[in-house]
Amino acid sequence: MTGLLFAFSNFVMKALADLPAEHGMFAMQRINKTILNPLFFILFFGTPLLCAVIALGTFNEIGEPGPTLLCLGAITYLVGPFGITMLFNVPLNNRLANTPSSEAQREWPEYQQKWQRWNHIRSYVGILSIFFLATGLSRLTNC
Repeated sequence: MTGLLFAFSNFVMKALADLPAEHGMFAMQRINKTILNPLFFILFFGTPLLCAVIALGTFNEIGEPGPTLLCLGAITYLVGPFGITMLFNVPLNNRLANTPSSEAQREWPEYQQKWQRWNHIRSYVGILSIFFLATGLSRLTNC
């Protein structure tokens, strides 16, 4: 999931911003509709579910390096990529979905600014989560 978010931060939104407002907005509306498919749902909801299992499974072992880092990574993911998505990016997407093309000049620049800000944050927090999870896992295997 973090890779997908990073791709949007790195080049997708930049490419859409280069288009005329109504075209960029329409393309993002289509992306937001098309991404809602079974594979995406498995990854989007499966990752936080796995993180919740990791957090609960390691919580009692906090203090040990591996479990502590795994728990921290899982919680970081739940708060960052998943939490930010649900609290900020999804509402922005829903608002954009209901925006007529006649409002593109007004709505699209504001949407891009807000959506990208939150996307950058959730991308960087997701990278931090991956670091914690990978480091925690490597500490477990070194024990």
